[in-house]
Amino acid sequence: MELSAIKTSYARWAPVYDHTFGAITNAGRRAAVDYINGQNATSVLEVGVGTGLALRNYRPDLSVTGIDFSEDMLGKAREKVERHALGHVRHLRQMDARSLDFPDNHFDAVAAMHIISVVPEPERVMAEIARVCKPGGKVVITNHFAQETGMLARIERFFAPFSNLLGWHSDFDIATVLQQPDLEVAETKPLPPIGMMTFLVLQKAEG
Repeated sequence: MELSAIKTSYARWAPVYDHTFGAITNAGRRAAVDYINGQNATSVLEVGVGTGLALRNYRPDLSVTGIDFSEDMLGKAREKVERHALGHVRHLRQMDARSLDFPDNHFDAVAAMHIISVVPEPERVMAEIARVCKPGGKVVITNHFAQETGMLARIERFFAPFSNLLGWHSDFDIATVLQQPDLEVAETKPLPPIGMMTFLVLQKAEG
């Protein structure tokens, strides 16, 4: 995805995101946040925080930082933080996920919910996610990944040329997020609706 296309797409989606794509992806967000809440973590980075739909669900004792490339989306997230007095949300920052402005080994957990198939250069984004995650920490990803066979696979291939218009890659390969040598798969399972989404946990190697 090109940055200009992402800006245009997010500006278009921001006013209606919560009641459209946001509603469809709710199961993935809840699964990711519930998993993080069950970990022995104190600091969390949410990459692609969007309109902040997940922020209310984090444990109140967590220190949550959210970043997003879209100021339109961040504006909606800031409104939620203020409206619901979400004191555990410490920072919401505009940032390019390909170049995270955080030190190495900084967060206990990193969440990337329905974002990795939207960003340009997802391999670079995954490298940055791995860099800022602490050794032994968890990277929790929910996303749609391409099917290899069946009707859904044919539909994905049909829509693939329209990624800039749709705002996401319909034929995104899971192998793209599995290339970091210090991240190992800890858990994976399908999510509703109809298994279109995948819940994926990666653990950063110790030491």
